[in-house]
Amino acid sequence: MSEELISKKDLLDMARISYGQLYRWKRKDLIPEEWFIRKSTFTGQETFFPKEKILERINKIQSMKENLSLDELADMFSPNLTDLQLSRVELIKRNIVSEQVMNMYIEQDQGSDLFTLSRILEVYVLEKLLQSGEINLDEGKMLLQVLKDQGAQIKQKNCELVITRKLGVSSCLVVINTEGLYFERGTKVVTTVSLMTCMEEIKSKLV
Repeated sequence: MSEELISKKDLLDMARISYGQLYRWKRKDLIPEEWFIRKSTFTGQETFFPKEKILERINKIQSMKENLSLDELADMFSPNLTDLQLSRVELIKRNIVSEQVMNMYIEQDQGSDLFTLSRILEVYVLEKLLQSGEINLDEGKMLLQVLKDQGAQIKQKNCELVITRKLGVSSCLVVINTEGLYFERGTKVVTTVSLMTCMEEIKSKLV
């Protein structure tokens, strides 16, 4: 699960941005500090980035900066949860979750019909993985429990949700700021979901 990295020089060339733009976006919290990875090379210390994540982020910034200020973009990209609350009806209406998955979530959660952003994230991830066919209903119940148990960590960190299977037994875990994750032989990684990316997708639907 180790990520492909791209050097700063290659990133600037590929994305056609300047050094100044890159670090301005960093200062504005549009690009997370942990994506700036310092490594020793034969020429000395160089900065690298997780290639897929940084290119996707830069593409989003460039496509949205005409309509949103950098501060508004930073708020959208931030993993921190806000005081937002929406009803279950509103979430269905905005196509954040289907009625079927919402009903399943409510049956498991048995909470209020008002959803904070943390609960919106839970039901959104459930929707995403059930609709893709990557997980079954029992695995959906398991991931909901993990997201609830690790809610405090998810609010503050760059996290990924990982679902694995071995010999027909599923496991679900939250991984925080890691460059690699390795499992025993015979373990299949079913899916890996960036919770920060999910949060950005949710916020983009709410803009």
